[in-house]
Amino acid sequence: MTYVITLPCVDLKDKTCIEECPVDCIYEGERMLYIHPDECVDCGACEPVCPVDAIFYEDDLSEADVPFGDAAKEMFADIGSPGGAVRAPKVPDPPFVLGLPPQEHDDV
Repeated sequence: MTYVITLPCVDLKDKTCIEECPVDCIYEGERMLYIHPDECVDCGACEPVCPVDAIFYEDDLSEADVPFGDAAKEMFADIGSPGGAVRAPKVPDPPFVLGLPPQEHDDV
C-alpha cells in the first residue's frame, strides 16, 4: 500500500509534502503532485503537512478518489522508477488528470 495525492492538489501543487518526504518519492506533474507507489515507504510524513488535505493512505481513499491512485500506478508503471524526485524532470500527467476541469483554490 502507499499514500495517494487526490483532487485538492490539482492546480495547486503546494509542495510542502515534498519537503517532508524522507525518501524523495513525490514527483511533480504539470497539474499536480504524485507519490510513486513503489518508492513510498508508507511513513505518512506527507499527510499531516498537506494544507488542503489531499493525501490519503490508499486503503482510506473514498470511491471518488480511487481513480487518483489508479492513475499514479499506471503512470509510474509506464515510466518506471526515476530514482528520486529531486533530480527527475516533471512527470507526465495521466489522461485522467488532464481531463479534469481547472480547479480554483483559495489562498492556502
